[in-house]
Amino acid sequence: MRADAVIVSAGKGHRFKGGRKKQFLPLAGKPVLAHTLDSFEASPLIRSVYLVVGREDIDYCLREIVEKYRYGKISEIVPGGETRQESGKNGIDAVPGDSGIISIHDGVRPFVTREMIEDSVRGALRFEAVVIAVPVRDTIKRVQPDGTVLQTLERGSLWQVQTPQTFRASVIREAHDRAVKEGFVGTDDASLVERLGVKVRVLPGSYHNIKITSPEDLILAHFILQQMRSQSEESDIPSTKTRSDRRRNR
Repeated sequence: MRADAVIVSAGKGHRFKGGRKKQFLPLAGKPVLAHTLDSFEASPLIRSVYLVVGREDIDYCLREIVEKYRYGKISEIVPGGETRQESGKNGIDAVPGDSGIISIHDGVRPFVTREMIEDSVRGALRFEAVVIAVPVRDTIKRVQPDGTVLQTLERGSLWQVQTPQTFRASVIREAHDRAVKEGFVGTDDASLVERLGVKVRVLPGSYHNIKITSPEDLILAHFILQQMRSQSEESDIPSTKTRSDRRRNR
Protein backbone atom coordinates (compact mmCIF):
# COMPACT_ATOMS: atom_id res chain seq x y z
CA MET A 1 0.00 0.00 0.00
CA ARG A 2 1.34 3.44 -0.97
CA ALA A 3 2.43 5.61 1.97
CA ASP A 4 3.04 9.35 1.69
CA ALA A 5 4.20 11.89 4.25
CA VAL A 6 2.97 15.37 5.08
CA ILE A 7 5.61 17.46 6.85
CA VAL A 8 4.00 20.49 8.47
CA SER A 9 6.45 23.36 8.86
CA ALA A 10 4.38 26.50 8.48
CA GLY A 11 4.92 27.84 12.00
CA LYS A 12 5.60 31.54 12.44
CA GLY A 13 8.31 31.02 15.05
CA HIS A 14 7.24 33.91 17.25
CA ARG A 15 9.22 32.54 20.21
CA PHE A 16 12.52 33.09 18.43
CA LYS A 17 14.32 36.37 17.92
CA GLY A 18 16.47 37.47 15.02
CA GLY A 19 13.86 37.21 12.28
CA ARG A 20 14.52 33.56 11.35
CA LYS A 21 11.84 30.94 11.74
CA LYS A 22 12.66 27.96 13.93
CA GLN A 23 12.41 25.43 11.08
CA PHE A 24 15.18 27.24 9.20
CA LEU A 25 17.55 27.78 12.13
CA PRO A 26 20.90 25.94 11.90
CA LEU A 27 21.44 22.76 13.86
CA ALA A 28 25.05 21.62 13.49
CA GLY A 29 25.37 23.56 10.26
CA LYS A 30 22.15 22.30 8.70
CA PRO A 31 18.59 23.67 8.95
CA VAL A 32 16.33 21.98 11.49
CA LEU A 33 13.87 21.15 8.73
CA ALA A 34 16.56 19.42 6.67
CA HIS A 35 17.39 17.12 9.59
CA THR A 36 13.70 16.21 9.75
CA LEU A 37 13.42 15.50 6.05
CA ASP A 38 16.49 13.23 6.01
CA SER A 39 14.72 10.32 7.69
CA PHE A 40 11.68 10.47 5.41
CA GLU A 41 13.93 10.68 2.37
CA ALA A 42 15.79 7.57 3.57
CA SER A 43 12.75 5.38 4.22
CA PRO A 44 11.75 3.06 1.36
CA LEU A 45 8.22 2.89 2.79
CA ILE A 46 7.60 6.56 2.04
CA ARG A 47 6.70 7.16 -1.60
CA SER A 48 6.61 10.96 -1.56
CA VAL A 49 6.69 13.95 0.78
CA TYR A 50 4.38 16.96 0.78
CA LEU A 51 6.09 19.82 2.56
CA VAL A 52 3.82 22.47 4.07
CA VAL A 53 5.40 25.88 4.72
CA GLY A 54 4.23 29.48 4.94
CA ARG A 55 3.30 30.92 1.58
CA GLU A 56 6.01 33.54 1.99
CA ASP A 57 8.61 30.80 2.53
CA ILE A 58 7.92 28.63 -0.51
CA ASP A 59 10.65 30.06 -2.75
CA TYR A 60 13.19 30.13 0.06
CA CYS A 61 12.39 26.56 1.05
CA LEU A 62 12.67 25.34 -2.54
CA ARG A 63 16.04 26.99 -2.99
CA GLU A 64 17.66 26.55 0.44
CA ILE A 65 16.19 23.20 1.48
CA VAL A 66 14.87 21.08 -1.39
CA GLU A 67 17.36 22.00 -4.09
CA LYS A 68 20.35 22.59 -1.83
CA TYR A 69 20.08 19.17 -0.15
CA ARG A 70 18.76 17.42 -3.28
CA TYR A 71 15.67 15.82 -1.81
CA GLY A 72 14.10 13.59 -4.42
CA LYS A 73 10.87 12.62 -2.65
CA ILE A 74 9.38 16.07 -2.18
CA SER A 75 6.55 16.14 -4.69
CA GLU A 76 5.11 19.52 -3.75
CA ILE A 77 5.67 22.46 -1.44
CA VAL A 78 2.22 23.35 -0.14
CA PRO A 79 1.23 26.73 1.31
CA GLY A 80 0.16 26.51 4.94
CA GLY A 81 -2.99 27.85 6.56
CA GLU A 82 -3.71 30.14 9.48
CA THR A 83 -3.50 27.30 12.02
CA ARG A 84 -1.61 24.03 12.41
CA GLN A 85 -4.82 22.14 11.67
CA GLU A 86 -5.45 24.09 8.46
CA SER A 87 -1.86 23.54 7.36
CA GLY A 88 -2.17 19.82 7.98
CA LYS A 89 -5.36 19.65 5.91
CA ASN A 90 -3.71 21.58 3.07
CA GLY A 91 -0.96 18.99 3.00
CA ILE A 92 -3.38 16.07 3.16
CA ASP A 93 -5.46 17.54 0.33
CA ALA A 94 -2.32 17.70 -1.83
CA VAL A 95 -1.65 13.96 -1.43
CA PRO A 96 -2.91 11.95 -4.45
CA GLY A 97 -6.10 9.95 -4.12
CA ASP A 98 -4.29 6.65 -4.63
CA SER A 99 -2.41 7.01 -1.36
CA GLY A 100 -3.29 4.35 1.19
CA ILE A 101 -1.39 5.67 4.20
CA ILE A 102 -0.65 9.27 5.20
CA SER A 103 2.00 10.00 7.84
CA ILE A 104 1.92 13.50 9.34
CA HIS A 105 4.98 14.92 11.07
CA ASP A 106 6.11 18.21 12.59
CA GLY A 107 8.89 19.84 10.62
CA VAL A 108 10.57 20.94 13.85
CA ARG A 109 11.02 17.41 15.23
CA PRO A 110 14.48 16.77 13.72
CA PHE A 111 15.25 13.57 15.63
CA VAL A 112 12.54 11.38 14.13
CA THR A 113 14.13 8.14 13.00
CA ARG A 114 13.54 5.92 10.03
CA GLU A 115 12.45 3.19 12.47
CA MET A 116 9.73 5.41 13.97
CA ILE A 117 8.44 6.27 10.52
CA GLU A 118 8.33 2.69 9.32
CA ASP A 119 6.83 1.36 12.56
CA SER A 120 4.07 3.94 12.27
CA VAL A 121 3.36 3.05 8.62
CA ARG A 122 3.11 -0.65 9.47
CA GLY A 123 0.99 0.22 12.50
CA ALA A 124 -1.46 2.22 10.40
CA LEU A 125 -1.77 -0.69 7.98
CA ARG A 126 -2.79 -2.89 10.89
CA PHE A 127 -4.76 -0.53 13.15
CA GLU A 128 -5.88 2.36 10.87
CA ALA A 129 -4.52 5.06 13.20
CA VAL A 130 -1.33 5.24 15.28
CA VAL A 131 0.66 7.88 17.12
CA ILE A 132 4.21 7.88 18.41
CA ALA A 133 4.36 8.67 22.13
CA VAL A 134 6.36 8.31 25.35
CA PRO A 135 5.16 7.77 28.94
CA VAL A 136 4.84 10.95 31.00
CA ARG A 137 7.70 11.24 33.49
CA ASP A 138 6.51 14.12 35.64
CA THR A 139 3.50 14.31 37.93
CA ILE A 140 0.60 15.99 36.11
CA LYS A 141 -2.02 18.03 37.95
CA ARG A 142 -5.26 19.61 36.81
CA VAL A 143 -5.30 23.20 38.01
CA GLN A 144 -8.21 25.59 38.41
CA PRO A 145 -8.14 29.12 36.93
CA ASP A 146 -7.26 30.55 40.36
CA GLY A 147 -4.09 28.43 40.48
CA THR A 148 -5.25 25.81 42.98
CA VAL A 149 -4.87 22.10 42.30
CA LEU A 150 -8.07 20.37 41.30
CA GLN A 151 -6.74 16.85 40.78
CA THR A 152 -3.52 14.85 40.53
CA LEU A 153 -3.77 12.59 37.52
CA GLU A 154 -2.70 8.95 37.59
CA ARG A 155 0.62 9.04 35.74
CA GLY A 156 0.67 5.41 34.65
CA SER A 157 -2.01 5.98 32.02
CA LEU A 158 -0.63 9.26 30.63
CA TRP A 159 1.46 9.49 27.48
CA GLN A 160 3.14 12.45 25.82
CA VAL A 161 2.14 12.30 22.17
CA GLN A 162 4.65 13.13 19.44
CA THR A 163 4.73 12.75 15.68
CA PRO A 164 4.67 11.06 13.25
CA GLN A 165 0.98 10.36 13.48
CA THR A 166 0.02 7.94 10.74
CA PHE A 167 -3.39 6.97 9.40
CA ARG A 168 -5.26 5.17 6.68
CA ALA A 169 -5.71 7.90 4.11
CA SER A 170 -9.50 7.58 4.02
CA VAL A 171 -9.69 7.94 7.81
CA ILE A 172 -7.61 11.10 8.15
CA ARG A 173 -9.31 12.73 5.16
CA GLU A 174 -12.74 12.10 6.68
CA ALA A 175 -11.56 13.33 10.07
CA HIS A 176 -10.34 16.65 8.70
CA ASP A 177 -13.38 17.14 6.47
CA ARG A 178 -15.73 16.59 9.40
CA ALA A 179 -13.72 18.92 11.63
CA VAL A 180 -14.05 21.69 9.04
CA LYS A 181 -17.77 21.05 8.59
CA GLU A 182 -18.43 21.09 12.34
CA GLY A 183 -15.99 23.87 13.23
CA PHE A 184 -13.95 21.65 15.53
CA VAL A 185 -10.35 22.50 16.35
CA GLY A 186 -8.24 19.76 17.92
CA THR A 187 -4.86 19.70 19.57
CA ASP A 188 -3.45 17.23 17.03
CA ASP A 189 -4.52 15.17 14.02
CA ALA A 190 -5.27 12.14 16.17
CA SER A 191 -7.87 14.09 18.15
CA LEU A 192 -9.81 14.60 14.92
CA VAL A 193 -9.71 10.87 14.20
CA GLU A 194 -10.86 10.04 17.73
CA ARG A 195 -14.07 12.00 17.04
CA LEU A 196 -14.91 9.48 14.31
CA GLY A 197 -14.91 6.68 16.87
CA VAL A 198 -11.74 5.19 15.39
CA LYS A 199 -9.36 3.72 17.97
CA VAL A 200 -5.90 5.28 17.91
CA ARG A 201 -3.03 3.03 18.93
CA VAL A 202 0.11 4.28 20.71
CA LEU A 203 3.54 3.17 19.53
CA PRO A 204 6.72 3.79 21.54
CA GLY A 205 8.60 6.94 20.60
CA SER A 206 11.73 8.50 22.05
CA TYR A 207 12.44 11.24 24.57
CA HIS A 208 14.95 12.52 22.02
CA ASN A 209 12.12 13.16 19.55
CA ILE A 210 11.62 16.69 20.83
CA LYS A 211 9.67 19.48 19.16
CA ILE A 212 11.69 22.68 18.86
CA THR A 213 9.36 25.48 19.95
CA SER A 214 11.63 27.70 22.06
CA PRO A 215 15.29 28.80 22.21
CA GLU A 216 15.81 26.38 25.09
CA ASP A 217 14.65 23.50 22.88
CA LEU A 218 17.26 24.43 20.28
CA ILE A 219 19.99 24.32 22.95
CA LEU A 220 18.74 20.88 23.99
CA ALA A 221 18.71 19.78 20.34
CA HIS A 222 22.40 20.66 19.96
CA PHE A 223 23.15 18.61 23.08
CA ILE A 224 21.13 15.62 21.85
CA LEU A 225 22.86 15.68 18.47
CA GLN A 226 26.27 15.87 20.11
CA GLN A 227 25.38 12.97 22.40
CA MET A 228 24.12 10.86 19.50
CA ARG A 229 27.29 11.48 17.52
CA SER A 230 29.48 10.64 20.52
CA GLN A 231 27.62 7.37 21.04
CA SER A 232 28.05 6.55 17.38
CA GLU A 233 31.80 7.17 17.59
CA GLU A 234 32.11 5.12 20.79
CA SER A 235 30.44 2.17 19.11
CA ASP A 236 33.50 1.94 16.85
CA ILE A 237 35.98 1.83 19.73
CA PRO A 238 35.74 -1.93 20.57
CA SER A 239 36.70 -2.97 17.04
CA THR A 240 39.64 -0.55 17.16
CA LYS A 241 40.83 -1.99 20.45
CA THR A 242 40.50 -5.49 19.08
CA ARG A 243 42.77 -4.65 16.17
CA SER A 244 45.30 -3.10 18.57
CA ASP A 245 45.23 -6.15 20.82
CA ARG A 246 45.87 -8.38 17.83
CA ARG A 247 48.90 -6.34 16.84
CA ARG A 248 50.29 -6.53 20.38
CA ASN A 249 49.80 -10.31 20.49
CA ARG A 250 51.76 -10.95 17.31
